[in-house]
Amino acid sequence: MVESFEDVTQLVRTLVEQIVENPEAATVTGTDQENGELFIEIEVDESDIGKIIGRQGRIIKAIRTLARAAASQDGFRVEVELAE
Repeated sequence: MVESFEDVTQLVRTLVEQIVENPEAATVTGTDQENGELFIEIEVDESDIGKIIGRQGRIIKAIRTLARAAASQDGFRVEVELAE
């Protein structure tokens, strides 16, 4: 299960780094919750927040959908949040 958590976190990290203009300032942290879920927090430079959110939240919704699809293949749930 640990490898699966790391794989989903890496997937989100790769997506975020491709979207933002300042990938060095972007951090993606995956934390195993007590209930067995994976919690992923995305932190980006203030100037890149709009790029991650996208119009009407489409980009962050797409990132969440991809992470959930990858996690469901391995039988666990994931929550993706953007740190403000």
